[in-house]
Amino acid sequence: MKEMVNCARVRFPALGENEGFARLLTAGFLMHLQVTPAILADVKTMVSEAVTNAIVHGYRGREGKKCFVFLELKFYSDRTLMITVTDLGRGIDNVEDAMEPFFTTDREGERSGMGLPIMQAFSDSLRIRSRPGRTVVTMRKKLP
Repeated sequence: MKEMVNCARVRFPALGENEGFARLLTAGFLMHLQVTPAILADVKTMVSEAVTNAIVHGYRGREGKKCFVFLELKFYSDRTLMITVTDLGRGIDNVEDAMEPFFTTDREGERSGMGLPIMQAFSDSLRIRSRPGRTVVTMRKKLP
């Protein structure tokens, strides 16, 4: 990565309807970069999956009750986009298990267990740091 050219950071309540807000914010951030519709869709999907995981898994049972998701977008001069999604929820017990396709802790919900594998497939790199009280998901994607 080179020099940071632009950045944005936003905090919003952990409510399902704010997943769409995060997607729109990301699209607006990328608007001037002339990315293809396919790249834009990939990046919005990455953000959507990370934000949804924070809301559904990080704050299970506490959604919106003084719970927040933090989204940070950074764009660098070498056209690398770095996306960081942070929650202050439960944490992930075993990140390695969570990376497995179809693994989910939401046994009663409609979750497929594909969020992390999707983020990994659409990004150039995915890093997850988690402990009780804080999960940080960092994704990088080089934009053409």
